[in-house]
Amino acid sequence: MKQLICVLLLFLVSEIRSFDLVIDEIPDDLENLFDLEINGFLSKPMARNGRYQRSTLNDEDSGELVAGDDKISIYSYKVQSTIMSRLVDTMIQSKVENKAKHAQNLVFDVQIPKGAFIHNFTMNINGITFTSSIREKSAARQQYAQARAKGKAAGIVRSNALDMENFKAELNVPGGMKVQFEIHYQEVMRRKLGSYEYVIPLQPGRLAKHLEVDVRIIEPQGLRYVHVPNSLGDHFAGITTITKGEKKAHVSFKPTVAQQRKCPTCSTTAVDGNFVVMYDVHRETKAGELEIFNGYFIHYFAPDNLDPLPKNILFVIDVSGSMWGLKMKQTVEAMKTILGDLRSDDHFSVVDFNHNVRTWRDDLVAATARQKEDAKKYIQEIHPNGGTNINEALLRAIFILKEASNMGMLDPNSVSMIILVSDGDPTVGELKLTKIQKNVKQNIPEDVSLFSLGIGFDVDYDFLDRLAHENHGMAQRIFGNQETSSQMKKFYNQVSTPLLKKVEFNYPQGSVSDVTQNSFDNYFGGSEIVVAGKVDANNVQHLQSIITATSSNAELVLETLADVEGLDDFLKKEPHADPKFTEKLWAYLTINQLLAERNLAPTAALKRNITRSILQMSLDHHIVTPFTAMLIENPERNERMLADSPQDQKTGCCPVDNDPHFIIHLLKSQENICFNIDSEPGKILNLVSDPDSGIVVNGQLIGAKKHENKKLSTYFGKIGFYFKNKGLKVEISTEMITLKDGSYSTALSWSDTGSIIRKRLLVSVKKDRSVTITMDTEMSFMVLLHRVWKNHPVNVDFLGIYIPPTNRFSPSAHGLIGQFMSEPEVHIYNERPGQDPEKPEATMEVKGHKLTVTSGLQKDYRTDQVFGTNVHCWFVHNSGKGFIDGHYKDYLVPHLYSFLKNP
Repeated sequence: MKQLICVLLLFLVSEIRSFDLVIDEIPDDLENLFDLEINGFLSKPMARNGRYQRSTLNDEDSGELVAGDDKISIYSYKVQSTIMSRLVDTMIQSKVENKAKHAQNLVFDVQIPKGAFIHNFTMNINGITFTSSIREKSAARQQYAQARAKGKAAGIVRSNALDMENFKAELNVPGGMKVQFEIHYQEVMRRKLGSYEYVIPLQPGRLAKHLEVDVRIIEPQGLRYVHVPNSLGDHFAGITTITKGEKKAHVSFKPTVAQQRKCPTCSTTAVDGNFVVMYDVHRETKAGELEIFNGYFIHYFAPDNLDPLPKNILFVIDVSGSMWGLKMKQTVEAMKTILGDLRSDDHFSVVDFNHNVRTWRDDLVAATARQKEDAKKYIQEIHPNGGTNINEALLRAIFILKEASNMGMLDPNSVSMIILVSDGDPTVGELKLTKIQKNVKQNIPEDVSLFSLGIGFDVDYDFLDRLAHENHGMAQRIFGNQETSSQMKKFYNQVSTPLLKKVEFNYPQGSVSDVTQNSFDNYFGGSEIVVAGKVDANNVQHLQSIITATSSNAELVLETLADVEGLDDFLKKEPHADPKFTEKLWAYLTINQLLAERNLAPTAALKRNITRSILQMSLDHHIVTPFTAMLIENPERNERMLADSPQDQKTGCCPVDNDPHFIIHLLKSQENICFNIDSEPGKILNLVSDPDSGIVVNGQLIGAKKHENKKLSTYFGKIGFYFKNKGLKVEISTEMITLKDGSYSTALSWSDTGSIIRKRLLVSVKKDRSVTITMDTEMSFMVLLHRVWKNHPVNVDFLGIYIPPTNRFSPSAHGLIGQFMSEPEVHIYNERPGQDPEKPEATMEVKGHKLTVTSGLQKDYRTDQVFGTNVHCWFVHNSGKGFIDGHYKDYLVPHLYSFLKNP
């Protein structure tokens, strides 16, 4: 099958600075390109799946490291984890050697769960150990500025993955030197759909002489089962071993070098994915498990043997133009299943919205078979178009629930909820996100939960997350691709079985203090409520808990008494037990609760007080939070690295973009390759020419207002699309968007949100932001608008374009972008210092050429149109010579809708 890749058309500041167009391997959702900024520069992934040199001796017996052509070897890659009463402490260690004679960059790049707290990182370079400490963020930055380590950097950055962040450390290491990286982080496992799931992203990037995953599970409550699904693929079937006892288990995964290979003669690793461990514990009482140890208590509560409560549910579905195509198709498919699963004692309705708000029924109706079928037909007939009025849609849903309650239609024991499904920011009505949050908070009843599903790459997920957590719910981001339907149904299943409401935990007065909990108001089947706190010394032996809650048919009063002596005896005999597990779990829950409370603080003074509490706890428990940073330094403290918590990359100011610039993301080698095109205003460049599919994309250049440094910067000022088989042409300029069909012509303005559909071609405009063109739900293109200050002495407005990988062009596709639909073989090696110390050089072999390429940063403006997001790439000089076929002048065409001649 032909490999699709992703290309991004850019606009460059200097040779290596910023950009604007992409094709990526994430389907249809226009996912974020690699967000790799680390304290001002980007590290490239060490895990480059290029070609590697195979040892002529037996891998297992030779004692030789398995080195690639770049002479970088992984001696060992180990993951060691201990799960103690749902608290996970994970250590990832990598030992790497630069066997080349010259200096090269070595990168330690690991994914960690977004909810985890990093608490230690060490690095040993030829016997010199760099250790870490946690400091208040501004203090850490001041110390870092005093002794920055040259050729070294570390950072925590946002990941493209749903629930992951990346920790990265990069070093420029002389030839023959060995480095050991080691990171520790902790998290609390959450029970979902009846089990605990521990996920380890396992991506060493190349063959490792010793590769090991070692997981120990210790659960005083007793283990019901332990399961390791074959998540890494059939290639590793039978390698994992599981040893299970009554209260503890051991999971081990140790593939040999031969087993790591993708095939017997392959030099690349097949270890690339998530290693997953699933388990559950025994639950003998409805009141859960109360554990006390070293002055702290933990109370787990997860009854499953109860009938679900009836629910009142409002589905609020975004049907704006950006949902058109696969995203809407998958949403409809999921909603049909979800509606079919409603129970007879449930009540529901559907609100759908674009720039207007509609309701399937103005009131809640019983979930009878007939009503569910009518609702399915209604959703099936939705045709997305127009803008996005989130504020009005949510207020309408709240009004319907409040009216139903006021009229006495709701069962007193029922649970009410709103599920919002949206793929974009508000573009109509109230646009200020904080105002929408305030409106919802002021109007929604206390007993109503709001759940949010964000679809696609450009949705403001942080906004949806805040909206949900402020209103007793939760949020999840899903990608608008073929798996959208299954992801929606999985999310719904997590929140669709309320078993208890108004759950309250009561302890004898004076017996406990500093009590915290994971967020809950209602209890859903398959999940778990966790409460933790400090125990008064006089109450340790006889602490009891009384839980009151409302079930489907009665008020429950449940009592639990802790078995303190039994737990003490068990833990004293367990060598892998962490004596501070109760304290660590309490700290984890408390900091998360304080972070949530800070988001809701009504006054600045209260927010400052909460911030001080979070900071003090972060320092006391040595963990990285939004208000602390990790300072990494050598014994002499004259070389320092800094790792902050993830940032939104919204600092600095607008870069000056010039010269049409391209970035190609190569999936096989996992590299970004950039090249610049130096041409003249008025010239038209062919981007895609596919005569078999009848599709052309061209861009016309405009110039800056004047020369700078004896050079006139150029930009794309107009982009043309020609769909020959439909007879349609779309012209996008910085002034307007025009659709042409023979003599028929219609236009849209950048100043309004709107859509045009003609012959199954959708042109959808987001006000002053972007245009999305979707053809037959099979191909799509996105054009971004960049506005500059109209009185700027040099710069002018310009355009950027994004082409997603779901566009299945024919094998004859060519053009500056089209030629890369079939990925060329690329090998990058011999990294070395460049003329600029911040921009290393390397040798790249491609298409029979050996090119010198330069490492640097580019700007991706898809998710942040003002400031952009930095990504790393290798820059090819001389207008891409040697990387593109022929010369760039071969891609000049006479008209905006011309096909490329004789590619």
